[in-house]
Amino acid sequence: MMPAELWHESGRYESIGSELVRFEDRNRSKMVLGMTHEEAAVQLVKDYGQSYQQYPFMIYQIQRKFRDEARPRAGMIRVREFTMKDAYSFHTSQEDLEQYYKKCYDAYNRIFGRVGLPEVITVASDSGMMGGSLSHEYMLLNEVGEDSIVLCTECDYRANMEAAESIVENIPKKPVEELRMIETPHCKTIEDVCTFLNSNAETSCKAVVYQRNEDDSFVVAFVRGDYEVNETKLRNYIGAELHPAEIAEDSPLVAGYIGPYCISDKVTYVLDVSLRGIDNLVAGANREGYHYTGLNIERDLENVTYADISKVKENGICPCCRKHALTIKRGIEVGNIFQLGTKYTKSMNMQYVDKEGAKHYPIMGCYGIGVGRLAASICEAKHDAYGPIWPISVAPWEVHICCIRPDDEETKRVADSLYDELMKRKLEVIYDDRDGIRGGQMFADADLLGVPIRVVVSPRNLKEGKVEITTRDKSVTMSVDILQAPEEIEKLKDRLTQSLA
Repeated sequence: MMPAELWHESGRYESIGSELVRFEDRNRSKMVLGMTHEEAAVQLVKDYGQSYQQYPFMIYQIQRKFRDEARPRAGMIRVREFTMKDAYSFHTSQEDLEQYYKKCYDAYNRIFGRVGLPEVITVASDSGMMGGSLSHEYMLLNEVGEDSIVLCTECDYRANMEAAESIVENIPKKPVEELRMIETPHCKTIEDVCTFLNSNAETSCKAVVYQRNEDDSFVVAFVRGDYEVNETKLRNYIGAELHPAEIAEDSPLVAGYIGPYCISDKVTYVLDVSLRGIDNLVAGANREGYHYTGLNIERDLENVTYADISKVKENGICPCCRKHALTIKRGIEVGNIFQLGTKYTKSMNMQYVDKEGAKHYPIMGCYGIGVGRLAASICEAKHDAYGPIWPISVAPWEVHICCIRPDDEETKRVADSLYDELMKRKLEVIYDDRDGIRGGQMFADADLLGVPIRVVVSPRNLKEGKVEITTRDKSVTMSVDILQAPEEIEKLKDRLTQSLA
């Protein structure tokens, strides 16, 4: 919880939507629940960072946040209240920020490898409400993820769908037709129009209508009929928050028949790059029951400008290698880093004095890992039909001792002794010596806990003077002498740990 005045200073109190929880305390003071903490971080170090001699520096926290998600889902993958590790760095030059950003970029890759997720990839992303010039997300490719990740199968290009550049090459179709208005009764969708005119989506102009949050004025996004609007790109291009439009009878738009030719001047419209180079388009005629055929944007419209506001498609053109090699995967965002620039220090008037006595605004970086989401993501990536398979670096315990038949005096004595010895060696051990529990139930519970190393002490094994040691992923199974067990368990723990380094 923090004073709303901090968010007023940064300008985000008004710009962020209903995800930010706003309320008043008993003294009628306006408050918010922090969904992120850039404002609080700047307020905290304002006095400390007044001289260039203090720079660069970084502060960090592990803190709860609250975001009023409309649709929490997937256990801990997307929740309203969550825990994050945050860090905020402060610099006197862009070059210094970039050097530190690279260190954090590499450190995060090592972190995800050491917690058992080496398959996490970095992707270029949209900075969104955070602002700034550059940002990267750390994504675990997984089908339960709600983010779409664009990857190139021919080169190293990787980007979040929100930031992926859309490149479309249209082949001109000659001869160029004349612009004609055609009656298309009851044809309000691309599919209906294409069927009626025996045309195709690749030569159709689709209109998607939004309204600005600030004044409800209309914004129409025009894309090729087989493409979808990327709302993040559109919002960034327009420079305003948008919501899906409600088109009333007295509005300047005719629902189902909207096109860029002779559209009302009361409407802002944007032409997507997917429309560039198409000689003969089918588009709405802005008149009930009619469409145009033969629309040529360069010929028929004035001051034509195209913008990238569409989503990338499967097998699309890669911005790096220019091959038709893009593929789209699902992913879970487990971390993110941003170059924030002076967005917050300037708006909140944080300044430092340089060697010459001149004042400047510090340049910020931001680095976050969702702790709860990371744990849930590890479970999604490392599990079998019986439960999680925790990497040893993040497991709740390193060793799970199962004492089968604790009512047997010798079995209990050996299991107790083994537990004591492992604790002396500073291993993290959970010990199951419950009475009346059959071995099958004890093993099922152990699988559900997912501890990396399991040690079974039972009357049957003790007849041979041994205990059984297995790993949760079943890759290691061995029977060792009782006296050698502590050393073998410790060696196995070290091997599992080193495999994550």
